[in-house]
Amino acid sequence: MNFSELYDQNDRQILKTAEDSLNPKIDRIQEIVDYAREAGIKKIGIANCITFNKEADQLENILTESGFEVSKVNCKYGRVNFGDLVTGYKGVSCNPAGQAKYLEEHETQLNIMMGLCLGHDMIFNAKSKAPVTPLIVKDRKLKHQSLLKFQQDPE
Repeated sequence: MNFSELYDQNDRQILKTAEDSLNPKIDRIQEIVDYAREAGIKKIGIANCITFNKEADQLENILTESGFEVSKVNCKYGRVNFGDLVTGYKGVSCNPAGQAKYLEEHETQLNIMMGLCLGHDMIFNAKSKAPVTPLIVKDRKLKHQSLLKFQQDPE
């Protein structure tokens, strides 16, 4: 396998910057801040589920205080009728493609994903023009801490 064909120059720069900013003594948010600084990123996007609006606001404050311009968009952006997307469904759909487009229009250079549903996260990742890093993965049963599944004692 020729690895040089798998990784373009942009991929290599992401890997180098991530490696250069590794620090096992800091949390994930500080790791993102350090990575973004190392990469020269000025504009960061936040794509969140509406159930994480409070946490997205807190993250926006942290990133703004760290010197970044932040654009934030929740999953109900555009108030898309679910029946317009999938026959037989009702209500307001989440809009992960719309979230990606919104952040693209705001020229974000790095997007942080917070708690998007399974499938919605896949669409957001595929449609995002900027690199995406997850901060929170939605897991309703385990209160968004999927790793607990592996740390629990066997029943």
